[in-house]
Amino acid sequence: MKNSSGDERVEGAVTLGLLAAWALHDLEELATVPGWWRRNLPALRERYPAVPEAVWRRAGAVDGREFAVAVGAMAAVVASASVAGALTGGRSAAYQTALGAFGLHGLVHLAQAGLVRGYTPGSATSPLIVVPFTLWARRRLRRAGVLRATRPRDLAVGLGLAGAATVAAHGVARRLTSDSRRPAATSARPR
Repeated sequence: MKNSSGDERVEGAVTLGLLAAWALHDLEELATVPGWWRRNLPALRERYPAVPEAVWRRAGAVDGREFAVAVGAMAAVVASASVAGALTGGRSAAYQTALGAFGLHGLVHLAQAGLVRGYTPGSATSPLIVVPFTLWARRRLRRAGVLRATRPRDLAVGLGLAGAATVAAHGVARRLTSDSRRPAATSARPR
């Protein structure tokens, strides 16, 4: 289909497809992250002694419930960016930034697997879904004439925003799951 400028129209598979691709990728992470950390944390501590102990403690403290809540919080971010893309025919800066960050995120997973010299959560779907979807969607945006030029600064900003969103999602998850683990306050008062 064509849009009013005569260029190819950006369909929902490109914009809302970001959410679908992200969901498939994060299903892999949901299925593997907590167990993977339990099995691999001792070896990672030994292999990378320069990493601060606080990082290892925090990574090892994330349980499956907290991780699932963090994934849910991140789903809201990705859904918002995808909808912004759909509403603007792919022109949304938020959508294009999220799409670029998603692709870079896949490359980070592959780099992590290289550093660990084996499987890491997310590294199976990165070459099968994340990177190919990102390249395909960017090609479609370019063909439609709506893809913004990507500068190195844009890549850094996208990764920074993705990192900030991840930290915020885990902060929300930690808060929500730690509140639900606390014993309920009793209403009994001394008489």
